[in-house]
Amino acid sequence: MTEPSTRPQTEHAAQSRLARLAAAASAWGPWQLFWLALGVRLAVVALCHYYRIKPEDDHFHFGAEMGRIARALATGRGYADPFLGPSGPTAWVTPLFPLILSGIFKLFGVYSTLSAWAVLIFDSLLNALMIPLIWETGERCFGPRTARWSAWIWALYPAAMQYAVKWIWETTLTAFLFQLALVIALRVACVGTPACDTSGPLATRGDGPTWPRWLGFGLVWGLMALSNPGLLLFLPVCGLWMLARCGKAWRTHLPKAIAAGLVFLAVIAPWSWRNEEVFHQLVLRTNFGAELYMGNGPGATGIMMLQDHPTKNLQQFELYRQMGELRYSAWRGELARQAIRADLPRFFRLCLTRIYYFWFGIPNEEFSLLVNFGRGLNYGFTSLAGLLGLALALRRRLPAAGLFAAAFLLLPAVYYIVTAHARFRHPLEPLITLLGVFLFQQAEPGWGCTLPGLRRLWPAQTGCTLPHAD
Repeated sequence: MTEPSTRPQTEHAAQSRLARLAAAASAWGPWQLFWLALGVRLAVVALCHYYRIKPEDDHFHFGAEMGRIARALATGRGYADPFLGPSGPTAWVTPLFPLILSGIFKLFGVYSTLSAWAVLIFDSLLNALMIPLIWETGERCFGPRTARWSAWIWALYPAAMQYAVKWIWETTLTAFLFQLALVIALRVACVGTPACDTSGPLATRGDGPTWPRWLGFGLVWGLMALSNPGLLLFLPVCGLWMLARCGKAWRTHLPKAIAAGLVFLAVIAPWSWRNEEVFHQLVLRTNFGAELYMGNGPGATGIMMLQDHPTKNLQQFELYRQMGELRYSAWRGELARQAIRADLPRFFRLCLTRIYYFWFGIPNEEFSLLVNFGRGLNYGFTSLAGLLGLALALRRRLPAAGLFAAAFLLLPAVYYIVTAHARFRHPLEPLITLLGVFLFQQAEPGWGCTLPGLRRLWPAQTGCTLPHAD
């Protein structure tokens, strides 16, 4: 006699487990996920010993130039000495993260283990705080399901936390500020708020172009300029988009936009004034010419020639110290422009190489071919999913899709010209996550993306109603 098949019972048990998992995931809100993400990041720091930073090259791995400037600040030498030894005042990098790091050094010791813990906790906190911002962005623009799964991915995906747990630089701070600025813009523009009246009182609705939001927008962008001014290309586009969303009432809100601009200028004014006093030139940072050469000079391959950098090359450091920072950077910039003019096709090839590296990853000579293939596949897949999700959002005219497209276009622009590094993509990665999740959640059954288990856990939203642009 044939034994009854156990397949239906097995499938039913699997369905029940998936249903319980989906229900449990749905019960977690953004702030619960924040605490989970923070705990995961701190556990990674502890278990992987990322707080044990190598002391080689005069503690270069502890913040590189920013770490050395922070050391100079903490030891009373001022904002100075970014490279191999004493060299005087600098504006090679902008001051927000070095100032934070110098405060940590004063409290916990210069290049100490406690300082390493403090800065990695700070970065992990900011990285985890991006979860409520990602959730709000997703809920406003794509719906609650996309918001929830994007937040879960950000909480647990190793690549989302890598710069917070082991990379001492401004990367995490800049990404947090950029996502915060986007959320403020969405609130001002009433994205995701039905029938928001931008000309009337909006305090009770929680959205709209209020004075505090516009002033906060200026403040956040001012801090961003002091963290990484490379993102400033996006600022005017974002501000004009916010005004345009006000419709015919834009003139009413123009004074708020002007006030936001004044707040922005007030935030960067002390740093600009200091540079005028020290260098007799109004600049946010001075390194553009030098890095243009290191990305496009003889022998360039699309990434920065670190062997020619003053932080690695003693001869270049001596030239930097003798000439002074502004003259050195201007001289290297002129050499770069000469090399570009002498061979424009080569420069365009380098730019195309950097575009590819920005979106699909940079091979690392320290890793094997197999490891590089896996890293490139992971990096390129997320970029491709985000870009296709953006194309779908534009096609369906979702709210803020045009704003996101401008971010994808403008944020990488300076890196296409100068140099490439995987961390340069990080400010866009919350949007890449949201758009990638949106893409797969809109998959139709005929797309071949409908494995039974996955569709039970993450069902397609057949006939769903998405937010529409006003």
